[in-house]
Amino acid sequence: MPLRAKTDKNDVSCDTPKMLKKIPVSRLRPGMFVQELCGDWMSHPFWRAQFKLSGDAELRRIVDSGIQHVYIDTDRGLDDVEAVAADVVKATVEQEIVAAMSAPDDKTLRVSVREEMSRARKVHEQAHKVVRSMMGDVRLGRAVSLEDAEPVVEAITGSVLRNSGALLGLIGIKNKDDYTFLHSVSVCTLMIAFGRSLGLAGEDLRQGGIGGLLHDLGKMKVPDAVLNKPGRLTDAEFELIKRHPGDGHAVLLETPGIGAVPLDITRHHHERLDGSGYPDRLTGDAISPMSRMAAIVDVYDAITADRCYHKGMPAAEALRKMWEWSSAHFDQKLLQAFMRCVGIYPVGSLVRLESGRLGVVTEQNEGSLLTPRLRVFFSTKSNGYIKPELIDLGRKLGHGGTNVNEVTSQALTDMGAGPTFYDCAVQVEAAGG
Repeated sequence: MPLRAKTDKNDVSCDTPKMLKKIPVSRLRPGMFVQELCGDWMSHPFWRAQFKLSGDAELRRIVDSGIQHVYIDTDRGLDDVEAVAADVVKATVEQEIVAAMSAPDDKTLRVSVREEMSRARKVHEQAHKVVRSMMGDVRLGRAVSLEDAEPVVEAITGSVLRNSGALLGLIGIKNKDDYTFLHSVSVCTLMIAFGRSLGLAGEDLRQGGIGGLLHDLGKMKVPDAVLNKPGRLTDAEFELIKRHPGDGHAVLLETPGIGAVPLDITRHHHERLDGSGYPDRLTGDAISPMSRMAAIVDVYDAITADRCYHKGMPAAEALRKMWEWSSAHFDQKLLQAFMRCVGIYPVGSLVRLESGRLGVVTEQNEGSLLTPRLRVFFSTKSNGYIKPELIDLGRKLGHGGTNVNEVTSQALTDMGAGPTFYDCAVQVEAAGG
């Protein structure tokens, strides 16, 4: 049964003549009659919808425009042995749409942060152990096995799908001595959450997660004295650091079953759009979307964590800085999407109201990134815990909300005699957040 009753004379998806076929642009050649370019009119420079391909120059324009597929009319031009009939394409697409519409909505899989927290903590701890073991193997010159990494990625994906807030809140808890291992778990988690927010699913999401988990394996080739040096690196030491993407890539090349995406992420997560990155000094479109995503995630997690050589930034400040750098370093559209994914005040962030109360962000407000929901539990005025209270900053005063201007970013560290971030997470869970 057709999905649409209304048709258009130029619509190849309805009552399509058999002479119309779909091919990838890589199969296109002069002499073919282009019936339709598969893309909206703003995505390509061709104002004519139908034309006979006259030569290589015109073909190159189609390729350069980013068009991936076209429909050709084989009665008016050359045919292709690998072309797929338009009516077959139509039937396949309709089946996919029916299947998608029949699938359960993602929201049916969601649970509260409190319900997911205990599972998320187990996932986080197990992932930490696996990454530590794999990196230990690399340091000893042993091979890396995907059989170790894949269950971790599946477990993290499951937790993110149930409620990303629990695991995203936990990744802010890092021990300086275990930073390298925990950073890999964090990047994996963030890549999966980020990818899901962009509509990635299935194998694409899985490969991005594997890339995030394994992206820093090459650091095990860097001496600890350099990797954890508290002072300024010499030029020679920095050159050693810059070798880790290539070293990690070389390790993964020896890993049976490794995919192209993890290889790409591992080698190119330090590339920057202006060519200032390393190891290959790629620019612009030469950097894949997955590596652009990984670059954003890697920097975000790195600058929000306490290290032996710097104090981590609050999440809101980190995002502000990254936006400031983005014109040269990051894909701004992807960075904007990442900000929407984690929020200006990400789940797990410790914030302070002008009233002096402290709270942990428990959920984002879809309507505004600046007005999250949080649970307050501590007073800096009395320097003690108070009865936990859920506050929705998106609601008007007098309706459970408060003025958004009362929110200020607060570092996830000890605050004098006040609580640590871990205390905050425990309080939220115990209070039913």
